[in-house]
Amino acid sequence: MAIRIKSQWHDEDSTRSPDEIGGAIAFIAWRIALDKAITLHGKHFVYRDDSQRLAVIAEYLTYEAQIADRLIHNMLDNEARVAVITALVMKLADHYRDNANDLLGPGDHANTFIALFNQRSGDYAELNFTDEGPSYPFLRHLGYEIQQIMDQEEHENRWVIDQVMDVDGPDVYKQLARAVRNLFD
Repeated sequence: MAIRIKSQWHDEDSTRSPDEIGGAIAFIAWRIALDKAITLHGKHFVYRDDSQRLAVIAEYLTYEAQIADRLIHNMLDNEARVAVITALVMKLADHYRDNANDLLGPGDHANTFIALFNQRSGDYAELNFTDEGPSYPFLRHLGYEIQQIMDQEEHENRWVIDQVMDVDGPDVYKQLARAVRNLFD
């Protein structure tokens, strides 16, 4: 199910700081990732517990951060791009921490997310991204990581990689790309 995403600034004539832009993208990315985790459940894939569901959301978030970075690469100079992506990742870590604290209890959840982002950045750096979006290997990597999180012993989860690669991953790209372009227009 598609979610409604507001990606227009209230005062379009104002200039936005990298923190504001990164925060706006993070809010949108969180909503999309949460929607996709819910979609997987709606397609009869089974989560063992909240930590597994949160791990799936984290994978979607790292994927979205990579997409955002690739999209704004040509929109901003390198210094501004780094500032926006840093703000984005820090805000995503805040969202992740807040939700993990609620679901799992206290812990070093923000740093756990940042470590995952850093690891996945190295993985995704090797994969191609074109004007049409993420390449097949880019989508496959997302699907593989989510499949590793979902218990493969669960018969229902065997085909989660297909759902992520063929449906959810491309849909995430389309939604986030539209939102990022709108934020920069």
